[in-house]
Amino acid sequence: MANSKKIVIVEDDAILLKALNLELLSNGFEVLSAINGESGLVLIKKEKPDMILLDLIMPKMGGFEVLEVLKNDKQLSKIPVIVLSNLSQKADIEKAKNLGAVDFYEKARTDLNKLVEKIKKLC
Repeated sequence: MANSKKIVIVEDDAILLKALNLELLSNGFEVLSAINGESGLVLIKKEKPDMILLDLIMPKMGGFEVLEVLKNDKQLSKIPVIVLSNLSQKADIEKAKNLGAVDFYEKARTDLNKLVEKIKKLC
């Protein structure tokens, strides 16, 4: 089932990053990752992935800032973004979606299998 869709994960939690990497690789995705918003944006601009998984609270540049940059870039604004965050207040979810996120998952409650199924549908 090699679909070789490219996914960029922007996440500063090493354990979650590794788990997401393994899960997506085992499902045939090409995975690239960055540990903060700043390096994530550089990677996204260079690679133009099929999908972005984005944390909100990160060093150097947070996820909301990354979403704003993506939204205002004609080439990058079409890339679907799924937010993975421990911020789960309604206002945070609405803000992320208003900035272009297609979905929002609370890290603590995320089932990786369901997340991968969602990614497959969106890619």
